[in-house]
Amino acid sequence: MKSPTTAERKSDRELVVTRTVNGPARIVFEAWTKPELFKRWWVPKSVPITLLSCEQDVRVGGKYKLVFSANGSTMEFFGTYTEVKPHARLAWTNEEGGQEQITTVTFDEKGGKTLLTVHNLFASKEALDDEIASGGTAALPETLDQLEELLTTLVPNAA
Repeated sequence: MKSPTTAERKSDRELVVTRTVNGPARIVFEAWTKPELFKRWWVPKSVPITLLSCEQDVRVGGKYKLVFSANGSTMEFFGTYTEVKPHARLAWTNEEGGQEQITTVTFDEKGGKTLLTVHNLFASKEALDDEIASGGTAALPETLDQLEELLTTLVPNAA
């Protein structure tokens, strides 16, 4: 049984998404930080976008770069890891578009399940408003469903 994904606007610039997934924090963290796993769940299947490449140097000061293909063109998302605490916390900047956004994910394990808390701090109220209006946050439940599906292949008895 899947847990619900909740999204709550905490302030003019903050959006917090939570979801409990069926798997230990160690493996959930790996799914966020190993490109070969990340590529298997990050892009919602219902969206006509392909993740062409995923580079992740997961260490403080390390960079990441995601290249997507959509409607015949490519898009790049990139930034820098600002905090890496294995199996507990991961933070990075989103530097594309000229307005830096900071994403922090915490991994809180209890009884073999992991509460994910994804905290997005946008550069401005307008940037968060634009993200919501464009449907950028609407895909998160599906994306986290796909993470949960991946976990069933990585964790014994995760189904």
